[in-house]
Amino acid sequence: MRSVEEQLALITQAAVTPEPVRIAIAEALGMMCAEEVQAQRPLPGFDQAAIDGYAIRAVDVGGERGLGQDPTEPPRATEISLPVVGEVAAGSGRPMRLQPKQAVRVHTGAPLPALSDAVIPLAWTDRGRKRMTALKPVRSGEFVRKQGDDIRPGDVAVTPGMILSPAHIGLLAAVGRSKVLVYPRPRMSIISIGHELVDIDREPSLGQILDVNSYALAAAGRAAGADVHRVGIATGEPRRLREIVEAQMLRSEIIVISGAVGGTGSAPIREILNELGTIDTTRVAMHPGSVQGFGLLGDSKTPVFLLPANPVSSLIIFEMFIRPMVRLSLGKPNTQRRTVRARALNHVGSKLGRRGYVRARLMRDTQTQDYLVEGLGGANGAPAHLLAGLSDANALIRIPENVTQVRPGDIVEVIFLSQT
Repeated sequence: MRSVEEQLALITQAAVTPEPVRIAIAEALGMMCAEEVQAQRPLPGFDQAAIDGYAIRAVDVGGERGLGQDPTEPPRATEISLPVVGEVAAGSGRPMRLQPKQAVRVHTGAPLPALSDAVIPLAWTDRGRKRMTALKPVRSGEFVRKQGDDIRPGDVAVTPGMILSPAHIGLLAAVGRSKVLVYPRPRMSIISIGHELVDIDREPSLGQILDVNSYALAAAGRAAGADVHRVGIATGEPRRLREIVEAQMLRSEIIVISGAVGGTGSAPIREILNELGTIDTTRVAMHPGSVQGFGLLGDSKTPVFLLPANPVSSLIIFEMFIRPMVRLSLGKPNTQRRTVRARALNHVGSKLGRRGYVRARLMRDTQTQDYLVEGLGGANGAPAHLLAGLSDANALIRIPENVTQVRPGDIVEVIFLSQT
């Protein structure tokens, strides 16, 4: 029986990073950048007003005394009056030239007239329209955004390997880039196998069950960051099954097949996969989800996962092994979920020799702020395979292989499920 760590190491070694593609920056959030982008022009592109006020020469309002006072401070009268010879709004393309002993009314973001070197805030003046009386001095450069203050030509906006955040997207827009080269989300195909399966828009007959797995696993793949194609139920003779798998090998970096291990009905698909590549079906020292398979298909070495038919087991395997592969392909710094230590509120059982992953509800004590955890599936003798318990869970209790019972008050390790 293989350990969880051994299985995870085997899988992550096969993680693939898709070839870079150039996409619109509006679609690039959270993706790993594949190129260095340098600014070609300064930002701001011109000297502009940082506040509503008057563009002036600092020397004309006693600028030698201006020490950058807070515009909300009570004014100190200087009684220097200058004629207002014009007004410039943000976005104006009309050039203006300031003469000595003159002022121009400017709005925030407006280009400064030539020869002006400061903006005096409205709060420091009498707000005059034809003449402006300065009540406080400013020094040269105050309340002005100088050309290139933010970005200069040649400055690096983003670099390869960087995970693009909202700030990076804004920076790319600021340097005039509408598209960027990124590593795209890995494409994932989800297939369900089983003659007993029917799609959810049909009423199951005696002996039939609804295809839960392809929907649940597709949602898990999208949550992990993959570009998911839900194939749905694959049935038919072996030649048809092979055609379906080969088609997904051409369109996907990861293939997930549920219902492909744990029963005699899964034998045909395993035989087909072994014709296409190397498939290893094994037991992993964990529960639920001990029986699982992993391998590489075709010349492209496409990773394929074989999961049991039980939805809870499949989702736990996805969480422990497939999600880390997706996150690794995306270049995420943290491939594993956050874990905390919490105090158990109820009895939880586990199997000796296997690492338990028990669905749980994680809470916090309002007084001590300590984490508290209540076991759901598998707790107090409850069946571990029921899906309803997983939908109520926001965490998993991870129980070591040598522990068979968690008692109320025991400190346990808990994995967040709600964290992205």
